[in-house]
Amino acid sequence: MKTVHRVGLMVAAALLLLALIFWQSERRWLGDLYCFDQPGQVWGLASIPADLQPECPASASYRQEVRERLGRVEQFRVSGWQPKALLPVFTEAGYIPQTDDLLSNDYSAFLARGAERIQYSAVRQGPETLITVSGPPAPR
Repeated sequence: MKTVHRVGLMVAAALLLLALIFWQSERRWLGDLYCFDQPGQVWGLASIPADLQPECPASASYRQEVRERLGRVEQFRVSGWQPKALLPVFTEAGYIPQTDDLLSNDYSAFLARGAERIQYSAVRQGPETLITVSGPPAPR
């Protein structure tokens, strides 16, 4: 009987461990900052500057695309009209702007580093700027 009891405890412990691992991996997708591969980082290149607030698209379709590793997106909000606030992070990491299009209320650029291409865009939203960086998923 003791053997059956031990086996039952071992099975219960294994199931609990599997549930904990599943919960840890799924917890990211429930949070507001689900889209960041490396929390606290801009595209995994540098720490998020203090004056920028990280966020992720609220859209369920974006969440699904990021979760399925079909794409990658990170967003940042900053006070005032500062469309190029994050460009130095990318240029210091070796990205080269391929385009540079500034209009009155939006900005967009394609950045390249080797074969990698990402899109950087900024939109004026009232007294703030919403910066979105998107591209292919990070290599694993």
